[in-house]
Amino acid sequence: QVQLVESGGGLVQAGGSLRLSCAASGRILSVYGMGWIRQAPGNEREFVAGISWGGGSTDYRDSVKGRFTIARDNAKNTVYLQMNSLKPEDTAVYYCARGVGPGVPVRTTDFGSWGQGTQVTVSS
Repeated sequence: QVQLVESGGGLVQAGGSLRLSCAASGRILSVYGMGWIRQAPGNEREFVAGISWGGGSTDYRDSVKGRFTIARDNAKNTVYLQMNSLKPEDTAVYYCARGVGPGVPVRTTDFGSWGQGTQVTVSS
């Protein structure tokens, strides 16, 4: 499967911003929907954001709407997650994930693979 490598995580105070990037190992990435999932310690993985193969459709979990923006640059085989107005409850390991098809992923089960993750920690 396509390898996905996340970067951009780190420590930030509440209200701050981070931009996560996801680099794919091959251009096959461009034919699939993509997205981000996250997992806090002791919790299940949860859907964060999804984007269709061409970038025309997006979806977000309610708690991040208006704060997070997902985007993709297929020419660069890269997916981004811009996170603004971060809250402590956003603290988690964030995983870039490939969808099972070209449509916009809207839940964790819409993804077929994911990367190793990048830690995002938001302090109060």
